[in-house]
Amino acid sequence: MMVKQKLFVVKIGGTLIDNEDLTKFLQEFANIKTFKIPVHGGGNLDSELAVKLNVTQQMTDGGRITDQETLNIVTMVYAGKINKNIVTKLQSFHCNAIGFSGADGNLIKSEKRLIITIDYGFVGDVDPKSVNIDLLQNFLELQLTPVFSATTHNQNGVLLNTNADSIASVLAQALARNYNVELLYCFGKEGILKDVIDSNL
Repeated sequence: MMVKQKLFVVKIGGTLIDNEDLTKFLQEFANIKTFKIPVHGGGNLDSELAVKLNVTQQMTDGGRITDQETLNIVTMVYAGKINKNIVTKLQSFHCNAIGFSGADGNLIKSEKRLIITIDYGFVGDVDPKSVNIDLLQNFLELQLTPVFSATTHNQNGVLLNTNADSIASVLAQALARNYNVELLYCFGKEGILKDVIDSNL
């Protein structure tokens, strides 16, 4: 029986993205000597840019309502500024990284979230079947480190804002078929909380 190679899927939380310790974190990440995939969101930069551009942000039940203007900001920040910043820092640590949204290479497609009680706008939901495993494995075998932003697409020409935690989860589930996957969530909280306000629960 062939032993599966180790693969780390690492969600980089917003607290880290906004923190000066990001460089140190990425240096440690680059030192991982096996396959690895980081996934990131936008930290506070998207909200800061929205304020500068006078684009009102709507949040409900912890989720962002993503209208067209907000989608434009999310795409610029997630798939642009932050993604390329992470790729550049990893390259400086001799980790050959390559940045992606889900649309690139049709790597992660999604379905626009159904309207039940709330219309979240251009928000996508993903599942493990939505991952292009074969192409992603080709990148890994070429010793490339894919860096995923929290953006996907629906294969009909529409980008969708997608929860980075969910992307990390479906990547781990999909790739577990071929790799010994360890999924890590790196963020500012102490862990999974019962109460988002009280970090002791």
